[in-house]
Formats: sequence, structure tokens, C-alpha cells
Amino acid sequence: MFTRGFSIALVSLLQAIMPSLIAVGTLVLLCHAYGVVFSDFFQVLAVAVAILSSVLPRGRTNGQQPVLPAALPLALSVIVRWMLIVAILLGIGYVTKYSEDFSRRVVLTWVVVTPALLVLVALYLHEMMRRLLNDPKNTRGVAFVGCTDVSLMLADRITRNSRSLGMTVHGFFDDRGPDRLGHCGSMRRLGAMSDIFAAVQRKQIDAIFVALPMRQVQRVMDLVQELRNTTVSIYYLPDLCALDLLQARTGELLGMPVVSMCETPFYGYGGLVKRMTDVAFAAAILTIAAPLMVIIACAIRLTSPGPALFKQRRYGLDGHEILVYKFRTMTVLEDGRYVHQATRTDSRVTRIGRFLRRYSLDELPQLFNVLQGTMSLVGPRPHAVAHNEEYRQLIKGYMVRHKAPPGITGLAQINGCRGETTRVEDMQARVNYDLEYLRRWSPLLDLKILALTAVRVLRDEKAY
Repeated sequence: MFTRGFSIALVSLLQAIMPSLIAVGTLVLLCHAYGVVFSDFFQVLAVAVAILSSVLPRGRTNGQQPVLPAALPLALSVIVRWMLIVAILLGIGYVTKYSEDFSRRVVLTWVVVTPALLVLVALYLHEMMRRLLNDPKNTRGVAFVGCTDVSLMLADRITRNSRSLGMTVHGFFDDRGPDRLGHCGSMRRLGAMSDIFAAVQRKQIDAIFVALPMRQVQRVMDLVQELRNTTVSIYYLPDLCALDLLQARTGELLGMPVVSMCETPFYGYGGLVKRMTDVAFAAAILTIAAPLMVIIACAIRLTSPGPALFKQRRYGLDGHEILVYKFRTMTVLEDGRYVHQATRTDSRVTRIGRFLRRYSLDELPQLFNVLQGTMSLVGPRPHAVAHNEEYRQLIKGYMVRHKAPPGITGLAQINGCRGETTRVEDMQARVNYDLEYLRRWSPLLDLKILALTAVRVLRDEKAY
């Protein structure tokens, strides 16, 4: 008879491998059904889609996302992942010129049929997992040692996702009495720490989360030693709530456990997805905007002395200096120790420059920065080096925004944080949005920011 742990692990394994099996299996069956030879080209396509189905992330996990999402978000997630895979394959086919070697009837049918099968199987496995986790016999009783911010936070999240997790929060153990504890939410005090062993022996608790402060390491060690004679599962929750974490995650390095406290979200596959999206969109926009850019360049040269393009040193990813391209909109080319920000009635701005800045057309040459890899379509806006050196001394965490490649637009810009920063508080607001972008980043967030930018650029009063 399968144990609960084995059954859940089996369903999880099926959820991981079924997308690849379905995509490849459907391709083989369609070739057979249409009488098309499963040639070397189709074999390479099968290997590529199997790899992409396995490595592309299946969504971001955070404290607000349940272990088992609802059926509709799950179906949409499956469809979006499949569309991303198809887009990547089309890009590869376009670059390699091999797309003409495939049967279009097979490929088109495969593109349409596969997501339907993927959704059906995903929903079925989702239901199997839900039943396993919701089985009353499989529910695990959990308790916390210590009533702290981190234990209250986790207890609240477990309670809200108790059905999908298969866990029930019983309460917490703490040596402090009710008069010293203060507010402990909906959790009830089960007793002092000396009562833990007896509660575990009565089989009331299956898992314990130790949430004592890091300064009480000895108490944690003593507790672990005492509970070694039981079968209870023990987890330690480091109290990191007081720290401003960025892309916090756990992992290991050469077998040693580590906790990421400040990291870029664009590592591994996340960086690959962002880079491929940048190249595809930037190339498409440049193709469409090329005639307009030629007209703008000619207009700049004819209406004021100086080059059409303006290059300025700015900080890029990890604080490395980059050259950012813009259409020249002023009579000066400032890039020294002092760079004066443009004001609403700035006399340095040319007549055509004012029009370009109003509709952000002066930013179009930065698409070449995107293709170079020094910038991204979406990310924290790069500032002149002089401004960086000024504000890094005034705003705590200012340089952390450079854990992402700088963008043509960003979360700060669609929320109205652009234009002149006359006060430190104005720049602080930008930095807050930039750091929030790093915490929340996903490909869908980038698409949302791009869409909102296209809408906002027509009615942005701070563009001058």
C-alpha cells in the first residue's frame, strides 16, 4: 500500500514530466496520423520542446500564492507557458531558417491540440493532489515554538492554505505568559516550552516550527536534542523579518545550506527568458520604428547644431558603467561631474527636442542598448553617473536597484515617478518602486509594464 508521502511524490513527479511527454507524444502521433515521416528535423524539435517544457519555470512561489492554485489560474498558466515555448521555437526556427523543413499541417495542429491536452492532464493531476492533501487521515498537526512576527506570519499563511497543505495549526509554546506576549493573532498558547515533549508524545503534533530569535541558539539546540527521541518533524525559522530581503530564497552551496538575502531575480532561466523577450521585442520595434528614427535624426540635424545622437555614461547591471544612447534634445551634451536635470521650462531643450521628450521618442535609440545587452526593455531607469554618486550617499539601498539591467521603462515610470527630482523624496519614491520590481519580477509583470507604458506615454504630464 502506498504511503501518503510516496503518493504525493508520485503525483508531483507526474506533474513535472507530463508536459514533456504530452508535447513529444502528440507530435509523434500527429506525424503518424498525417503520414509524415518523423524525420531528423522533427526529432530535434521533440528534444527542444522536451527541454523547454522541463526547464521553464512554472510560476513564482511566494507567501501569497497557495500550494494548489485554483483551476482557472492553473489552466491559464499552462496556456501561457505553452505560448512561451511556441514563441521560443518560432524564434529558433526563424534564426536557423529550418522552419520550412516541417510539415505546416502537423505543426499547426500540434500547436493547437497540445495545450488542450496539457490543460486536461494538469487539471486531473491537480485534482489528484488536492484529494491527497485534503484527506483527513493525511492532515498534519503543527505547532510553533515562540510567538514572534515570523511564526505569526507563517501560521497565518498555513491557516489560509490549510486544505492545500494538509496542515492544521494547533498553537504555540512559549515560556512567556499572556501578560507579556501581547497580540498573538488567532494562535493560542499551548503551554510552556517544557510542555512540548508531552504534547508530542500524545501524538497531537506532527511538526514543530522553531521560531526563537537567533540569539537563543543554545535553547534551540537543547530543544532539538530533547525531541530526538520522538518522530516529530522539526523546522527552524530564522527571524529575518527585520531585514529588507530582496529575492530571498534558500539553497545550498557545495552541500552547505545558504539563505539568499539580496539577489537578482535574473539568474538562470529567469535571465534567459528576459533576454530572449528583450531581443524579440526590441528587434520587432526597431523594424517598425526605423523609418521614424531616420526622420527624427534628420530633423535634429537640420534644426540645431550638433549630433543627432547623444551618448551619456550611466550605471548598468551590477553598477558597471555603460553608454546609453538617446536622440539629442538639448543644445548641450552634459556628461561630467555635474549633470543638470531638465526642468519644465528648460531653455536648453530645443523645439523639436521638447516634442520628442513629450512623447518619449528620444528614448528610441536605447533599443540598440537592449540588443547590445547593456539595457532591458523593462527595469529601473538608468541615471547619469553624477546623479548616482549623489543619491547613493542620500538614499539607503540606492545601489541595490542595479541588481537588474536598466530599462527603457519601469514600474516607477508607469506609477508617475519620472521627470525632475527636485527633492530627495522624489528619488526615494523611484527607488522604492525599483526595489519592488526586483521583488515581484516575472515575465508577465514585464508585459504589463510595457502595455501600461504604451498607454501612459500619450498623457504623461511629467514628460518634458
